[in-house]
Amino acid sequence: MTIRLPDFKGGSRTYDPRPEPLAVTAGSPFTSRTVFSAAHVVSDPYADVSPDSPAAVDWDATLAFRRHLWSHGLGVAEAMDTAQRGMGLDWAGAAELIRRSAAEAKAVGGRIACGVGTDQITAGSLVEVRTAYEEQLALVEESGAQAILMASRALAAAANGPEDYLEVYGHLLRQASEPVILHWLGPMFDPALEGYWGSSDLDTATDTFLDVIAAHPDKVEGIKVSLLDAQREIDIRRRLPQGVRCYTGDDFNYPELIAGDEKGFSHALLGIFDPLGPLAAQAVRVLDTGDVAGFRALLDPTVELSRHLFQTPTRFYKTGVVFLAWLAGHQSHFTMVGGLQSARSLPHFARAYELADGLGLFPDPKLAEERMKNLLALYGVAQ
Repeated sequence: MTIRLPDFKGGSRTYDPRPEPLAVTAGSPFTSRTVFSAAHVVSDPYADVSPDSPAAVDWDATLAFRRHLWSHGLGVAEAMDTAQRGMGLDWAGAAELIRRSAAEAKAVGGRIACGVGTDQITAGSLVEVRTAYEEQLALVEESGAQAILMASRALAAAANGPEDYLEVYGHLLRQASEPVILHWLGPMFDPALEGYWGSSDLDTATDTFLDVIAAHPDKVEGIKVSLLDAQREIDIRRRLPQGVRCYTGDDFNYPELIAGDEKGFSHALLGIFDPLGPLAAQAVRVLDTGDVAGFRALLDPTVELSRHLFQTPTRFYKTGVVFLAWLAGHQSHFTMVGGLQSARSLPHFARAYELADGLGLFPDPKLAEERMKNLLALYGVAQ
């Protein structure tokens, strides 16, 4: 088994794929950390759609992938940016995804939390932003899922300062029937969120974010921080009210943040746990035994792959996630809603394949190799 892979300099190299996958088995529920994987959607490759059309989703394959994550003990963070919210999946599609996934979670006993945003509008007044949030919050609560209040492009555009964020979020938290997770998504994931919480100065923005939580600690179960800044996340989690969890969304520094230190640790809500699901679950079960070194030994080697998938422009990490799901056999094709399969280069895909294969992530390495060769042939790369 050998394969010629293109490099980043216009040449190629020979790679010997791993003959066997990493041995992982499902096990008991986690005891030391709560762990969510933000899950991708599988597009319908036979739908006659354009990149501007409403998303055509293969519901059977999409729900099967969620069952895969649940089978390893992971929770599913549904209808988040990993599912291409605002990048191919509109609110109508997200609403259907939430309904179907929440029903599936109930049927199999899986944990689920769902994104609440404002993407049924592109812009509007603060009242219109609040109304959009309310509509989505109602649907998520009706589905029986936990709500994740996501950052809103419309709110970022409409707000004049921190006081507007305090008003909108305060209203939503008072209205929520159960404690929610607040999500701070940085502009590296979505440039339209620059200056969120009313300031481009992160210290000022952090103060406002924490003010929202301090005013409603009984309605905030946890926060998800996606700023790719490990020290800032540590500083924030040390300032949280007692009982409010920090879920890391840092796809660059997650092993150290989940492992924690003498003053605390982060739980996890990560896009990278979509392709890493079984391996990540095994690592957390090792951590449950108190073996921090063993946890790090399993998870630290995955960081190079994660940093590769999430490299600038970070928002296109979804392309690599779906690519690896195809190679792993979780779906029969490599197409994405909105045509986003074109968002990364062939050398990027080649390196992602090499790193993932080296970690043993592919249940059938031969299938992954064949599919990689098919992609290379499509690009005109001879083997």
